[in-house]
Amino acid sequence: MVDTGLYVHVPFCRTKCGYCDFYSRVPAAGQPGRYVDAVLAELAGGPAGPGGRVRVRTIFVGGGTPTILPVDELSRLFGVLGELARRDGVSEVTVEANPASLDDAKARVLREAGVNRVSIGVQSFAAEELKTLGRSHQAEDVAPTVRSARRWGFSHVNLDLIFGIPGQTERSWEESLRMAIELGPDHIACYGLTYEPGTSLHRRWVEGALDPCGEETEARMYECAIDTLTSAGFEHYEISNFARPGARCEHNLAYWRNEPYVGLGPAAASYFEGVRTRNVADVEQYIRRIALGQSPVVESERLDAKERAGETAMLQLRLTDGIDRRSFERQTGFDAMALFADVIRSHVAGRRLSVTPTHIRLTRSGLLIADSVMADFIAVGSRGG
Repeated sequence: MVDTGLYVHVPFCRTKCGYCDFYSRVPAAGQPGRYVDAVLAELAGGPAGPGGRVRVRTIFVGGGTPTILPVDELSRLFGVLGELARRDGVSEVTVEANPASLDDAKARVLREAGVNRVSIGVQSFAAEELKTLGRSHQAEDVAPTVRSARRWGFSHVNLDLIFGIPGQTERSWEESLRMAIELGPDHIACYGLTYEPGTSLHRRWVEGALDPCGEETEARMYECAIDTLTSAGFEHYEISNFARPGARCEHNLAYWRNEPYVGLGPAAASYFEGVRTRNVADVEQYIRRIALGQSPVVESERLDAKERAGETAMLQLRLTDGIDRRSFERQTGFDAMALFADVIRSHVAGRRLSVTPTHIRLTRSGLLIADSVMADFIAVGSRGG
């Protein structure tokens, strides 16, 4: 029996945020109910269903905005997920929510299903920055949502923030960090804004309608987040993630360790038995395929041993603990110091990596250009690399 995480993608939002490149859409009439029918059917027929060959350890329901589902559909979905959580003794059940999208009726449904972690997409406490991002909530919606989550007994409350927003200043970023800390969450994620092709924010950037923050300003904002949050008692455990002791997100930790997970829903990805798959990124096509008894998978790739090692190294470098050399060899069959010798030598010389007898880690300066460093590890693992 293989231990896995389970991810459920709810692809519905009230509006499409300008920076978001995740698959999501405003739901059509009747679509949420047919979506829930399909996702429950995919679950029942997959490895995490009855008689399946996996034991689910964590459940993460993301999107989109899962909490915009009508309460009856939310109840149907989480009723089944709650049964699964009890069956397998799931330790962590997470749901994403936007401010003002978590009312008492929905909170009751989630808590009765065993949800113990809620992740709230705050992004900023500045009205103009929220407007630039295309967010539908107001800054004043955040505190009542956090209070509601605490009142209903969710053990862990996560807040997500974004830095590098056009028009954002270092002072307004510091203010968002301060306001987030004052709300008393036990987990805060800080993501640098990216201009993903196909998004409206990217189009406005290309057209010259936005004035992006400079790289040096973004770097100072990131370092400000590290210093501010660690000084406030948060552990910096992953490039973008900070947690109070005991409040790390176990589902995401398993992902960053490159452990197996099963994804359900349109555009959901899975990594199981050495194969990486992705479902069709279209709600109606997804529903139709499931109704016809067809697989929703449209992409499938089996990585060879060296590719898996490169990917594992890249993901584990996201953790501030870095690559545990002994565990890496057990997991992949490769000695990281030998496989990545040239890359490690170069980045150690540039003070972007540190190496100890047990671990390989990004340094503080390495964190600032982490994507570039990790790309070199992926290149070694790729065919012909």
